[in-house]
Amino acid sequence: MARILVIDDEESVLSAIQRRLERHGLEVEVCETSEAGIERIQSAPEAFDVIVTDMSMESPDSGLRVLNTAFARDLFAEVIVMTAYGNVANAVECMRRGAFDYIEKNSPGIDVYELLTMKIDQALERRRLDVNTIQRWERAARAQEKRNEQP
Repeated sequence: MARILVIDDEESVLSAIQRRLERHGLEVEVCETSEAGIERIQSAPEAFDVIVTDMSMESPDSGLRVLNTAFARDLFAEVIVMTAYGNVANAVECMRRGAFDYIEKNSPGIDVYELLTMKIDQALERRRLDVNTIQRWERAARAQEKRNEQP
């Protein structure tokens, strides 16, 4: 089962996302601060498959700190940044640093929870493909080593 970490300082948003994703069949952990989220990313026995974080919590760059921590832990981290106060500069910076996507919470006419679920499915598929590629490379490297060892 895919493991998702959701970090947001709004309790109502956290609980709504958690309910929606659990109904979608995902294992969800939540944190109410970026510091708690960063600690959870660093201390988890296995890396999370997808991390969803609010952009602005304790500080305007909370989401960027979460993003950096996620990639420090796992090169194949899939991070989705959500914000109630979207702007182009933040979106560009998040994507430049490797975020999978940047979603505005208050987009008129859009069910943001449905959009988030779709984006998580896409992120999980990309992660699966990336991990499979690395595993194939590792198998090929081991096979080549064995061939080189033979007389």
